[in-house]
Amino acid sequence: MTSTETGAAAAPLGRRERKKAATRQAIADAALRLFLERGYDDVGIREIADAADVSTTTLFKHFPAKEALVLDEDEEQEARLLASVRERPAGQSIPAALREHALRYRMAAAGADERFAAFFDLVDGTPALRDYVQAMWLRHTVALAAAIAEDCGRPEGDPACTALAHFALEAPRAARGHDDPRAAITCAFALLERGWLSVGE
Repeated sequence: MTSTETGAAAAPLGRRERKKAATRQAIADAALRLFLERGYDDVGIREIADAADVSTTTLFKHFPAKEALVLDEDEEQEARLLASVRERPAGQSIPAALREHALRYRMAAAGADERFAAFFDLVDGTPALRDYVQAMWLRHTVALAAAIAEDCGRPEGDPACTALAHFALEAPRAARGHDDPRAAITCAFALLERGWLSVGE
C-alpha cells in the first residue's frame, strides 16, 4: 500500500511535487480498488490507467512494474526495519527487536479496517505479489546486516550479522499457511535468538 494508506508522515511538498504525489496516489488507489474487486491477475495496466485518468506512459513513470502498484514503500520499509534495531529498548536483543518488527507488519491487519485486511489477503493469495514482496524484502539484507554489525561492534561483512539479517527477513514466510501466524513467526525467531546467543551479541 502507499504511504498515504499506511499513514506515514511526509515533508511539505511544492505545487509540482504535490501534483505528482496526487497522480501517483490516484493511480495506486485505482489499482488497489480494481485488484480487490476482480483479483490481481484479472486486471490489466491499461484498465488501471483508464480508471486513474492517466496514460500508460504516465503510469509507468510512477510505477515501473505492475507489482509496484500494490507495494511501493521499499525505502520506508527499510527505514523502519533499521530503526527497529537502532532504536530498540535497552536490554532487548536484536533478534527480539526484529521479531517485534515482523509481528507488527504481519499482524497489522488484525484490528485494521476491512480494506487493509483485504490488502493483506490480496498479497497472500497472489503468487506474483508474494514473490515480489519477498524479493523486495530480501533486498534489505545488506543494509540490515550493516546496522546489526554497527550496533554490536562487529566488522562490516561479518558472516553472523549477514546470516541473522537474511534469516530474520525470511522468517515471516513461516506464517504462511498457519492458523496462528503470530506463533509461527515467534517460533522462527526463537530459533534465531538461540543461534545469535551462541555467537554472542
